[in-house]
Amino acid sequence: MDESSSVFVGIDVSKDRLDVHLRPTGKAFCVSRDGKGLDDLISRLIELPVALVVLEATGGFETTVAAALAGVELPLCVVNPRQIRAFARAMGRLAKTDALDAEAIALFAERIRPEARPLLDPERARLAEFVSRRRQVIAMIGMETNRRQRTTNKRLAKRLNRHVAFLEKELDEIDRDIGAAIKSSPVWCKTEALLKSVPGIGDVPARTLLAEVPELGTVDRHQIAALVGVAP
Repeated sequence: MDESSSVFVGIDVSKDRLDVHLRPTGKAFCVSRDGKGLDDLISRLIELPVALVVLEATGGFETTVAAALAGVELPLCVVNPRQIRAFARAMGRLAKTDALDAEAIALFAERIRPEARPLLDPERARLAEFVSRRRQVIAMIGMETNRRQRTTNKRLAKRLNRHVAFLEKELDEIDRDIGAAIKSSPVWCKTEALLKSVPGIGDVPARTLLAEVPELGTVDRHQIAALVGVAP
């Protein structure tokens, strides 16, 4: 690809829409985050000499977008949002809107040029979904527990207790699902055992790292530190 004509794409993903910015042209547009919007996005991008598309990992909203882009073999990298925030601060870009975020992501793609990485394989994606759901359930348990502590209505307190008990049971089931997913893969078992050999690393952090940092064991410590946003 001719370096002078290469296009770097930044996409800010939200629940309902995608804000897209192109570098170096500065062109920007917005599409809905549904089938029609994704078709529109792909039809626009495949006509361009795209060098790299960068998305932020946004709690699962990016998964369908990434799959659609990878399906037409566009070079893609999903990055940790902390990397983008640190880059934007370093560039003096403190304002925040979806359109400005997309511009910052495109500039990150152009200046930093992270390596395009393939999508998670199906098994790893399944584990990532379990880990994400675990976080959601824990958050709901915390919210319902706080509500129970504040209420003075005994009837309502009983209902909240029942809901907390249900969520705790759901959390136990998710942990069993995560364990089964880990045990089903010899590679994961080996990596999990290595992670848990570090003092202070137990089941939950080890499984979260397996799901969310698939590069572990394949790149050096400096690259990992940059990928997770703890180093420039």
